[in-house]
Amino acid sequence: MHDHIAVLLLAAGAATRMRGRDKLLEEVAGQPLLARLIARAQATGYEVLVTLPDLAHPRALLAKDTHRVPVPDAAEGMAASIRAGVRALPEHITGVMILPADMPELTTADLRNMGEAFEASGSDPEGAICRATGQDQAGHTVPGHPVLFPRRCFDALKQLSGDAGARHVLNGEQLRSVALPAAHALTDLDTPEAWDAWRQQHDRR
Repeated sequence: MHDHIAVLLLAAGAATRMRGRDKLLEEVAGQPLLARLIARAQATGYEVLVTLPDLAHPRALLAKDTHRVPVPDAAEGMAASIRAGVRALPEHITGVMILPADMPELTTADLRNMGEAFEASGSDPEGAICRATGQDQAGHTVPGHPVLFPRRCFDALKQLSGDAGARHVLNGEQLRSVALPAAHALTDLDTPEAWDAWRQQHDRR
């Protein structure tokens, strides 16, 4: 059990681009996407926190075995979820792995690889930020998610605002890249068209 690392799943967004559907409740291999990612995160042995619009939301039931973090100001954007999630971290956590909950290709092994890269640096609170990379359609290596922040970044993460996520915290940092397979670190599904295209691609495999 790696009790100094936490996985923070960002699941408080409104999914407005889905035109009435909830992308985190879309089924993947017979289960809602959010449940799939929670199970994969829990299988790492890391602490798992899930941000939610509120505890009465349908997503909250899927997260009942995690540390659930309501985000009343979720409409502000991703920063509100990150702020709330980092503020909810237990005191013993020295690294937080942050990822959007709409990434269906991330596996338990991917999350463990991120954690192992962090641990290889001695879990140094003053150490480098670890960022996942993947391969785009042209075969280029592109930065993606998750991103694992050491404790020294926690105060900055608690001060974020807007919908740019944690980009401000990454500026000027020496990042440690962690290569994940194929496009695991890049695939996020925000629209019905993206879901349809992804399902068609995977049906052919």
